[in-house]
Amino acid sequence: MNIQSQLHNASLFQNLELLANQVVEGFVSGIHKSPFHGFSAEFAEHKIYNKGNSTKHIDWKMFAKTDKLYTKRYEEETNLRCHMILDNSASMYYPEIENLDLDNLNKIGFGVLAIAALMNILKRQRDAVGLSIYSDEYNFYSSEKGSERHHQMLLAKLNEVCKNKNPSKESKTYTYLHQIAEKIKRRSLIFLFTDMFQTDSEDEKLFEALRHLKYNKHEVVLFHLLDNKHEVDFDFENTPKQFFDVETGEKINLYADSIKQNYQKSILEYKKSLKLKCGQYKIKYVEIDVNDCFSTVMNTYMTERQKFL
Repeated sequence: MNIQSQLHNASLFQNLELLANQVVEGFVSGIHKSPFHGFSAEFAEHKIYNKGNSTKHIDWKMFAKTDKLYTKRYEEETNLRCHMILDNSASMYYPEIENLDLDNLNKIGFGVLAIAALMNILKRQRDAVGLSIYSDEYNFYSSEKGSERHHQMLLAKLNEVCKNKNPSKESKTYTYLHQIAEKIKRRSLIFLFTDMFQTDSEDEKLFEALRHLKYNKHEVVLFHLLDNKHEVDFDFENTPKQFFDVETGEKINLYADSIKQNYQKSILEYKKSLKLKCGQYKIKYVEIDVNDCFSTVMNTYMTERQKFL
């Protein structure tokens, strides 16, 4: 189902840690301009008050500002374990980009920077973060830790991904999700970044693996990364082009407009099916256009953290 017309090697982020910090600071600034004025930049000072909770820790100053009830949440209550999973197959390196930057990202670049930004937030909270990277093999695994040394090691690994000159031609998502599920023993918040491109015959195996991740009361969020202009809208010039699948090698020559309508219908049906299956298995499905900002990822993190703790 991949629609790549060419694959180009992505280059190294100039400073991944700095870019991640910019993403987080921009998001924090947005929060301070919102009705949540006063919300902690650490993302863990307050928790929405639910009926039946003790009123002992209600923050009445926050109530005066927002007209909503929040309780103060103390440090020992905020610790969580979070595991990031990144699809590193060839289709994730689309579209071709010479130099990755905040405003110039492909799917792998968006996934790497989103994970780095979430790691930035988790570091501020002294939370533990782990990382798995897979393609046609289980490329990398690190269990959840919260040290600065661990944080820098994960950043270095993410940066290494972006300069991969020979991305694997296919992914074995379902195989390695089972292996990852076996490794994560303690209850964790799990974020999976993938473009979900696999053959129809692999769909059921994939969701069996996602269900496996739900064991041990883990919470799973699937970030479905797409380049909407090309992979959803099929927005190409109507001139003769050769499209080829970078994972299978299949090629086809055509005018884009000749299949555009049918392609759009198919991709919409596919996304609808994914959403329904994720809902069935209580997996949060979040569609991401890699040309947009990171606010959807950040907001999802905040929402899921509040539910998780």
